[in-house]
Amino acid sequence: MNRLVPLAAFVVLAVPLAAQAQRPVTPPAAINLIRQQDLHRDLFTLAGDAMRGREAGTLDEMRASMWLADQMRRIGLAPRGDDGTFFQWWDMRRTRVSPSATSVNIGGHSYPVWQDAIPLTTATTSASGPTVFVTDLRDSTSDLAGKVAVAELTAPPAAAVRTTTNTYQYNYARAAIAQASRALTRRGAAAVILIAEPVTDSVFDDLALVQARGSYDVVGGVPRFSRNATAARAAANSPRPAPTPVVLLRRSALDDLRAGGQPADVRVAIESFETPSVNIIGEVRGTDPKLRNEYVVFSSHQDHDGVRFTVNGDSIWNGADDNASTSVALLAIARAWVKQPGRRSALFIFHGAEERGLLGSRYFVAHPVVPLDSIVAVLNGDMIGRNNPDTAALLGSQPPHRNSVELVQMALDANRAVSRFAIDSSWDRPTHPEGWYFRSDHVPYAERGVPSLFFSTNLHSDYHTPRDEPERIDYPKLTRMTKWMYMTGWIAANAPKRPATDPGFVLR
Repeated sequence: MNRLVPLAAFVVLAVPLAAQAQRPVTPPAAINLIRQQDLHRDLFTLAGDAMRGREAGTLDEMRASMWLADQMRRIGLAPRGDDGTFFQWWDMRRTRVSPSATSVNIGGHSYPVWQDAIPLTTATTSASGPTVFVTDLRDSTSDLAGKVAVAELTAPPAAAVRTTTNTYQYNYARAAIAQASRALTRRGAAAVILIAEPVTDSVFDDLALVQARGSYDVVGGVPRFSRNATAARAAANSPRPAPTPVVLLRRSALDDLRAGGQPADVRVAIESFETPSVNIIGEVRGTDPKLRNEYVVFSSHQDHDGVRFTVNGDSIWNGADDNASTSVALLAIARAWVKQPGRRSALFIFHGAEERGLLGSRYFVAHPVVPLDSIVAVLNGDMIGRNNPDTAALLGSQPPHRNSVELVQMALDANRAVSRFAIDSSWDRPTHPEGWYFRSDHVPYAERGVPSLFFSTNLHSDYHTPRDEPERIDYPKLTRMTKWMYMTGWIAANAPKRPATDPGFVLR
């Protein structure tokens, strides 16, 4: 979805900062080293087909990470990873349905997993019983307790179909599955067998490919959201019933399963294993002996979705905007910073496996290469090269997400000095339907009181599809966004006093 809003709807953030005088800032000479042609060249490399979409946990992610580290070495950054390298290694834990130990048998017929059956429950669970064919998902009068409910998917409400991520058919199928699963599990079915209608059947193999990947976590990292950590630990330690197994079958199974009373047995087993991923970290030391042990962090993530199902003849999900755009911006900022360092030091961090659940940033925050309390600002970018050429978003700039009004003022001063974007404040509101603030690598830092901002030009209709290609990037806009991040960091790095955290801040 291309969220292009009339400029009149955009609010340039000035509240609650309106009472503060605008502070003129002079860009340093090194800002001229941030060049559009460099961003263009680097982005076509990082988001080109040769990188195969940079999926976390694959050799493609490693290839992209090695390329970024080599660029950092060429630029002249000092390595701040493990053992004198640019690499901070960590393990990603993948949990998925085991195809060899999972089975779906109905009426004496076996449905092979990932070929004719898609387990939609990523948990060890099982159920058996007679089938009952449900013709109306809205009917709550029939007794499904102890039975295996079978139902054909029906059209979901239009509002439930996402307009970003993947294709319309894929999003339609996900919404239809969620609607039917909720309706039947709430009625006490022992297991749920969903049969694809035509739209879902057309993307059955695509759903299988994505579902087979399972879920991911980081070994030794902080929780995804610390504010939920206590509740999550309590839930993990409490006995819980096994979830209801839910399975999707191809449409070809419909005629065979219309007749109820058939014996059914569904068994889902999961397996877990670990695979390496990596953060890439470089440093430019500050020039001030008293301030050089404080740090401004420039943050991006280098991974994307890899090679997935084909859309319009293309199976490589390149992730040019998400997030090669910010990754090449960090390289451009580093080139300028090396030539003209700030008083405070600068860290450039490419977080691995952001697409898997902010894994790299969650690991770094648990194992920082410098004390967290020495980081004066985290300037994170994600998707900074698309949409209206004169608008952008600054998330973390208003309550309840804002944790440093002083850092926000620095970003506003920088925007006024070098970029002059109209700032769309709507994406930073807790009522925004996308919950965009919580979906990038600044969050683990912000939760721990590190002043943090999230620069973005927001979602669009090519988000998480193979259409997110380098040629679709607005390179003049990307150059302006890069200079905005650079200038914000320059102000924070040279200010006499570090930006303070707002008193009493709790991220919620």
